[in-house]
Order: sequence, then C-alpha cells, then structure tokens
Amino acid sequence: VAVRIAEELGFTLLDSGALYRSVGIAALRGEIDLRDHQQIAELARHLNIEFGVSSPDSVWLDGEDVSLEIRTDIGSELASQIGAIPAAREALYERQLAFRKAPGLVADGRDMGTVVFQDAIIKIYLTARPEERAQRRYKQLIDKGIDASLADLLRDLKERDARDSERPISPLKPAKDAVVLDTTDLQIDQVMEQVLDLVTVRLVSWRS
Repeated sequence: VAVRIAEELGFTLLDSGALYRSVGIAALRGEIDLRDHQQIAELARHLNIEFGVSSPDSVWLDGEDVSLEIRTDIGSELASQIGAIPAAREALYERQLAFRKAPGLVADGRDMGTVVFQDAIIKIYLTARPEERAQRRYKQLIDKGIDASLADLLRDLKERDARDSERPISPLKPAKDAVVLDTTDLQIDQVMEQVLDLVTVRLVSWRS
C-alpha cells in the first residue's frame, strides 16, 4: 500500500522494515552475534542500503538486490530481533529522518507515527486480523517464488506481534492521533481509495 501511495502522490518512500531486515541479513552474512549490540549498532549506522534502484519497492544492500531475501521468514525474524536492540534503533533513527524531503514522504513502519515522525501531517495505522495478514503474506511470497508455509507464517506473525508490542523501546501500537483502518475485509484498491481520501483531506486542510 505504501509503495502505491507514494507513487500516486509523487512522494519519497521509506520502508523502515526493510532497513531492519537489511541490518539483520547483513549481520547474518557477517556472522555478527546479535547479542553484540555495539557491533550491530555500528553495522546499522554504516549500512550501504539503497531503495528503488530497479523498481519502486526494490532494496539493494552493498550493491546487491536483496529485495526477495529480506522478505523471507528469516528476514522477518531478524528484523524483529534487531528492532529490540535500543542501540540499533537509535542508529537507524537518524537515517530514517534523512528520508524526509520535498514534496513529501510516505513512511511505512511500526513506529513511524509514535517515534520517528511524531509531527507527521497524517498518521494511518493499518491493521487486520492475524489470519488475514498471514494469508496476504503467504500470497506475496508465493507470487515471488519464495516457498512458504501458511501455518508457520501465522505462528511467526503472532510471536513477532507479541514481542514487538511488549518491547520497552518503541512498542508496536498506533499513535494517539492516528487514524486506525481495519483492512481485514478490504481489497487493496479499497484500502488505497480510503487512504488517499484521508491524505487528500488532511493535505488540503494543512495547506490552507
């Protein structure tokens, strides 16, 4: 959704989850112990990562397209573990702020509205039942040729949600001023329409 919204508005896109996933994959490749928080933070601070090189949602790490690799189950698990490291979150915080530039930014991530961009013009918290989210994730992976198990995806999603919601630093929750949109029974075009309507109204109000 964020990719399409950014394209529609002509805004820059920040996929913060891709940052955390990329740090995790880089740590795995470099055989860095995730318990070494200082080394993980240094890795996050100096990571060579680029977005949108070959397509709007592509992610490149050290000159290599890792768009598929970071979306695997291991990529998701590593991202959640990296996200629980305060030093890593601090290192990535400044990098995320740098994405804000004219004419605007669509920031996609679990703490975008509560921590990174607390002054955002509009905050939208998309949610859905775990079963529906797992089904969507399963379809995404299968469509990209990545083998996946729906049961495993659902279990991992619930575990990750619990861990992210309970962590002391930047817990998963909607911002107090966010619009919460349950997308369980909506198709992506319907979600797009509702989000664009919300953004358009808020932008008109903000500019007037």
